[in-house]
Amino acid sequence: MVEMLFACVATVLMLATFTGLVRARALGWAVPVWFVVSILGTELAPRLLLVQLVLAVCGVFFLDIDSAAFQWGLACLLLASLGTLELLRRHLEAGGEFERALNTGLGADFHEQIPADRRATLSHQIRAKEWLRPLKFARDGVKVDRDISYGPAGKRNLLDIYSPVTAGEKRPVLLQIHGGAWILGHKAEQALPLLHHMPLRGWVVVSINYRLSPRATFPDHIIDVKRAIAWIREHIVEWGGDPDFIAVTGGSAGGHLAALSALSANYAPWQPGFEHADTSLQAALPLYGAYDLCNRFAIRQNTGIDEPVMKRVMKATQDDDPDLYELASPLSWLKPEQPPFFVVQGRNDTLIWVEEARRFVAEFSEHSGSSLVYAELEGAQHSFDCFHSPRTSHYLNAAAAWLEWARANHELKR
Repeated sequence: MVEMLFACVATVLMLATFTGLVRARALGWAVPVWFVVSILGTELAPRLLLVQLVLAVCGVFFLDIDSAAFQWGLACLLLASLGTLELLRRHLEAGGEFERALNTGLGADFHEQIPADRRATLSHQIRAKEWLRPLKFARDGVKVDRDISYGPAGKRNLLDIYSPVTAGEKRPVLLQIHGGAWILGHKAEQALPLLHHMPLRGWVVVSINYRLSPRATFPDHIIDVKRAIAWIREHIVEWGGDPDFIAVTGGSAGGHLAALSALSANYAPWQPGFEHADTSLQAALPLYGAYDLCNRFAIRQNTGIDEPVMKRVMKATQDDDPDLYELASPLSWLKPEQPPFFVVQGRNDTLIWVEEARRFVAEFSEHSGSSLVYAELEGAQHSFDCFHSPRTSHYLNAAAAWLEWARANHELKR
């Protein structure tokens, strides 16, 4: 009986590793299942490898090694361990991927454009102790002020502010927008490594809730984002922030809203009651975002998730209201003058395919003279940055370096 349980657990671990190694497409109803198993197998690879090795050793010492169930289980664990080692290789090589992306987009000497005192806060190091505690986010030196109201929509118009415990002023500001297909999510659930990383480097980070579908209908979501930007510009001085420099980031639906808000600055129809507020942004860091809801390049085919999501978010089909889908697509807003962008995408993303990011980057390069960095990560799944991992550590270093560059570049142009 125990040997059968051992074999079942080992089989599950092998399958979880397999989902991390393979790029899956057009799975229909199985997309959410594959995504959940894959992100656990991929992004928790250091912890998973430890579990696999411990389980194998315990099996050898305490189980009947002659039983067919044990032998099957041990074979599965060995295969899973080999697969997890490959996943770890991809994690560790993310540092090189980010470095190449930054050097390509900004030039190999971009660090020299960052003031020396700010450059001293940056790091290329990653810490193994974080990988074995993937859900420990709190850091000494960071304080959090929670549930501050920025609008009239109750709990969905609350924000949290992460800031250094030491007093300061004119600190750059980063706005974080959570994902969740515009129907799920909370300000305290996503991008937590980044939310605690940047205040240690002297930034003020604001994480917001916004109205969710199906109760909310687009453009309610982007209106709330713009309302939050207006609030930040008016009030962030109280937390030592610089209202003249606000960068935006977010993943998935948050990546969509981050890109859209950066490209549609001061668009009055999305600022009801605060039409004259300045909602411009100075830098945008979208991760695995949706950039073309019109699907004009036929990239999203048979994903199995677009139709039910759009039914709840847009409340109309594209045939019924093509203008709404056009306005909702960041790709439609590209123009010569816009903030610098740093686009991050995983090559194994099951929910938003890598080709969508590639197309957005290609169109951005064609239509804009603004700075663009694009990092495409081998083996990375959707929402890869939600846990501490070697890949996330490399991402945090790259994000901090790019954000500091964006701030320095903004100062030079003032």
